[in-house]
Amino acid sequence: MSCQLARSNSEMIKKLIGVLNPKHFNLVERTRAFSTTIFLQGCQSEINDIKKFIVENTEIVRENNLTPEIQLRLFTPNCWFWHARPELWPFSDPFWAIYWPGGQALTRYVLGNPLVSKGKKVLDLGSGCGASAIAAQLCGAAHVVANDIDPAVATQINCELNGLDPLLCVTDNLIGSDSGGYDLILLGDMFYEEALAVSLRHWLDRCIQTQGTEVLIGDPGRAQFEDQRGRRRLQCLAQYELPLAVQQENYGLTCSSVWQYQPRL
Repeated sequence: MSCQLARSNSEMIKKLIGVLNPKHFNLVERTRAFSTTIFLQGCQSEINDIKKFIVENTEIVRENNLTPEIQLRLFTPNCWFWHARPELWPFSDPFWAIYWPGGQALTRYVLGNPLVSKGKKVLDLGSGCGASAIAAQLCGAAHVVANDIDPAVATQINCELNGLDPLLCVTDNLIGSDSGGYDLILLGDMFYEEALAVSLRHWLDRCIQTQGTEVLIGDPGRAQFEDQRGRRRLQCLAQYELPLAVQQENYGLTCSSVWQYQPRL
């Protein structure tokens, strides 16, 4: 498949990125246009360039969160793009660059309860930075798949940081599909909008009822997750107080919980 990528016509972006580092402008243009299909099927030189860009514009973080055992490359206040308007970032919606509080709680739970994932086939849905998938791998999961529709390579970079071989990363939207026979599905901070929450509930019900899949969810108390329809199918397994820095970055959320999702009765 051709690696030719569409080029942006935004002079404002060009000027902005040029101020940061002129040599990065072409890469930013390619990154903004980078499709999942191209990402998955080749263009290794492009992938290497994007990895380099991520490394140069993120910071390695292992403190001020719930899982100091794991290192992650994230946007922090020390990074230039932290202060730029989101529409000017070279990546649209870079969810992979933030360690969300629901994902932190879920990852903390997996690390603290290694038998939850040991020997199992695990899917980390909406994996973002890949922290929960990495935790499952560290705890001895038989097979781990990190799934996120964002084709960024952050999960692979974070695997390397933690001394792991690259995980299988899938960018197809798996919600509504055959679950693939996973023993365990992990979801960290996925219930952030109503339409997504509804589709997730229907799909998780089917996975549990037809394949006996175990489902664990990390969530800091978002309304779309804890409404009355969803609460009837939840069992709280753990609750964690968020570090002060995480509270400040998440509009004062003070804690995050891990829930087992059970089929509709």
